[in-house]
Amino acid sequence: MPIYVYKGLETGNYYEFEQGFHDEPLKAHPETGEPLKRVITPPAIIFKGSGWHVKDYAKKDSGAKKEEGSDTKDKED
Repeated sequence: MPIYVYKGLETGNYYEFEQGFHDEPLKAHPETGEPLKRVITPPAIIFKGSGWHVKDYAKKDSGAKKEEGSDTKDKED
């Protein structure tokens, strides 16, 4: 179940509540009755590298190794 962040309108405190995806947003704190407003938070995703798969994860110099291997085969024959 997702965790949603709410801000108390009277105190300014932040609260986290676990709710179902299809549940209605809370309007009041379940224990204190303080009015609440749901806060939109950014996702916890960390991107590493330049963002291009070919640059970051492609095998480097794989073409050069194949060429070297083919040259040695020609020299051996």
